[in-house]
Amino acid sequence: MNIIEVKDKKTSREFLNVARELYKNDPVWVCPLDVDVESVFNPAKNNFHKHGTITRWIVKDKDGKLLGRIAAFINFEKSKTETGSIGAVGFFECVNEQQIANLLFDTARQWLRSRGMDGMDGPINFGENDTFWGLLVEGFTHPSYGMNYNFPYYRELFENYGFISQYEQITNHLDVHKPFPERFTKIANWVIKKPGYRFEHLRVNEIERFASDFLEIYNDAWCDFPNFVPINRQTILESFQKMRAVMDENLIWFAYVNDEPASFVIILPDANQIIKGFNGKLGIWEKIKFLYLRWKGVSRMRAIVMGTKKAYQKHGLESAIFIKVKEYVLPLNQYNELELSWVGDFNDKMLAIHEATGALLGKKHATLRVMF
Repeated sequence: MNIIEVKDKKTSREFLNVARELYKNDPVWVCPLDVDVESVFNPAKNNFHKHGTITRWIVKDKDGKLLGRIAAFINFEKSKTETGSIGAVGFFECVNEQQIANLLFDTARQWLRSRGMDGMDGPINFGENDTFWGLLVEGFTHPSYGMNYNFPYYRELFENYGFISQYEQITNHLDVHKPFPERFTKIANWVIKKPGYRFEHLRVNEIERFASDFLEIYNDAWCDFPNFVPINRQTILESFQKMRAVMDENLIWFAYVNDEPASFVIILPDANQIIKGFNGKLGIWEKIKFLYLRWKGVSRMRAIVMGTKKAYQKHGLESAIFIKVKEYVLPLNQYNELELSWVGDFNDKMLAIHEATGALLGKKHATLRVMF
């Protein structure tokens, strides 16, 4: 076996091709767009490079057959924890052989240790946690855009190496045509009518204003969680720009209390229903097909992130926002399912909101850690 660090165009293509080779006969898998994966490793497109470092490897057998891949990285803004300095691995793919998995993990481990790390988390992303994050451990069904999908045996590869789950990420599914529970609807309608409460969907021509409101809400809503690092404006603008190709501005809602930004939900049409046949490519033909299928519409949505300022977390704003979304969605007669993803098992408040909508468990991902 040969392990090779990715340093040129040839090995970059091979890094991408590892997944295509492994999943070529899997009817559920949707190949992530090559441009999305490569942008993670491009300092010009991922501002995490300003406060971190990353590299990656592929494994081949003696005949040149691709067997696996892994990336290792350090986010210096988040690496310091109570248990030591923690690096990370991601974009892990591997045949079902523990020896090869161990070679990949060992290579990443050595690289991280040489840079002062005491352990590594994985599989996670060198970026925000709304994409390429977590090991799928339950619900091996059609993945939504940006959500990790892997073979069931990956869990054994990680755990045999010594990785231990730190937390699970819960994804729930909501049938759009099923009425919300009566209590949920009653609270939402009461909130909508309260004086000083205002609800707006995003407008692309004012995207910078909404990005600022997102920044204000998000950094307040999440600041009490362990190892939280405030999100910066550049990261938000990058994320919003990436979403523009697929976003429906009527699915992204903000709530205001006396004109103060208070709550939001970001929902996107599931682009995986559009790109499933692209095999990761986005050439001229795929772009034309993308525009056509985007116009034709998809049947699934994904709520990628929600947030409410601490001062307003018991005001029912989330319920009201979901009612606003449903008022738009139902007359379209297009969407059938809303995926609420993903919420850490430590986030009782958000899981309670999911439960209140009547959503049912869809998937579980795990974030794992091994100490050196």
